[in-house]
Amino acid sequence: MADGAQVARQWDRQSLLSLFDPATGELDRRVMSDEDIYQLELERIFARGWNFMCHESQLKDPGDYVINYIGEDQVIVVRDEDGQINVLLNTCRHRGNALCRAEQGRAKSFVCSYHGWNYALDGRLIGVPGQSTYYYKDFDRSRLGLAKARVENYLGFYFATLAEDAPSLHDYLGDVGRVSIGMIVAHGDVEVAPGIMKNVIDCNWKIAVDNLFDWYHVAYSHASADTAGFLDTAAILHPKNQMVMLGEYGHAIGGPAVPADLQARFDQMTDAERNEASRTQPPNTPRIRPKAATELMGTVGVRSHGHPNVFPNLWVTMSGLQVCLRLPRGPAKTELWWFTFLPKGAPEPLKRQIMWQANHIFGPAGLLEQDDGENWSQSTRASRGVASRKLGNHINMGIGHGQVSEGEAGERFVEGWVSEHGQRWLYRAWTEWIAATDWSDLKANHSAPPSGVI
Repeated sequence: MADGAQVARQWDRQSLLSLFDPATGELDRRVMSDEDIYQLELERIFARGWNFMCHESQLKDPGDYVINYIGEDQVIVVRDEDGQINVLLNTCRHRGNALCRAEQGRAKSFVCSYHGWNYALDGRLIGVPGQSTYYYKDFDRSRLGLAKARVENYLGFYFATLAEDAPSLHDYLGDVGRVSIGMIVAHGDVEVAPGIMKNVIDCNWKIAVDNLFDWYHVAYSHASADTAGFLDTAAILHPKNQMVMLGEYGHAIGGPAVPADLQARFDQMTDAERNEASRTQPPNTPRIRPKAATELMGTVGVRSHGHPNVFPNLWVTMSGLQVCLRLPRGPAKTELWWFTFLPKGAPEPLKRQIMWQANHIFGPAGLLEQDDGENWSQSTRASRGVASRKLGNHINMGIGHGQVSEGEAGERFVEGWVSEHGQRWLYRAWTEWIAATDWSDLKANHSAPPSGVI
């Protein structure tokens, strides 16, 4: 399998940057199918960026762990005896065997099933069978602990990176990334519902990201939800009241927004009045957020009820009910992990109602995701044909008609009709990430959030 250096000889910086033209919205379909490009993504995007690992509620006690991935590197996310959360590569330093096979659980240490090497919860190598005999005491355990990622958290959401030179998580998220996480906790503390829904779709991970900004497809692709009487897509679409927030390093939020004049009315209401008003709104209408949400999300972010993507692959659904990781499994396969969030301490009937709704919208049995998965897989398949891959994708809706506004805290956003500004921001950032050789290169050459007309 080619490594990054070998791939870079075939795909130089200019070739990579030419895969997407933000001025025209033309995207080379090879980005969805080329194996060498995929290897660059693993190295220059996933290993370099901050990847969502878990929420604090999943690891309540020392020894609690979950398995997750940074690209295709499997990691153990574990709370140690000191209460710290560590992200450890799930590979023994002796022969590479996976130490932990269960997806989640509680452990006192991690013992390799091959030769019995034993690792502490913080990754230290604490036991080697036969160390004083087979190795003749000539063995330095301190050099062979498990490889560790950098770990930081924001509002109880833990992220990890394999890049020592990456910026802090706070700086990496920027205003748009922080608004995205804030959306989940806007109404108060949350906890993850037991059980993460997981399924594999025959698609490239980027088209699953692209789709979350796409409010053009909703009325047509998801007409089945209307027919079944499950969801009124017209009630959630709001095609004229769309807002796209564009942030650092490719983070973006796209979808419906509360008009500024309506938000001004909400701002005059007490939290009790907001709750009462929320109860009288039509079904599937997002709850009016409390006053504290404005301080958390800012005066622009609090108006957004769209879908955020924390680059590269963390999707927050409308109103923060669920998040989804799109984990790459090759150029044409993506594993989707769905986390459902519940209000902390909520009564059981409310928890069951939220989980029922979540299960029926997204995930393997979700009405909407079954529609989306078919579209994603067929679009990915077209990127492999000799003739069809030469056609390119046309992501040009709204070019030249988006006036960028600036919020009080410097947020950059575009309001108006349904558009493809979010998708173009995604692919612009993607080309800059894979063209950059390291973080200093990326910092120097990535696009700052725009101004003017886009």
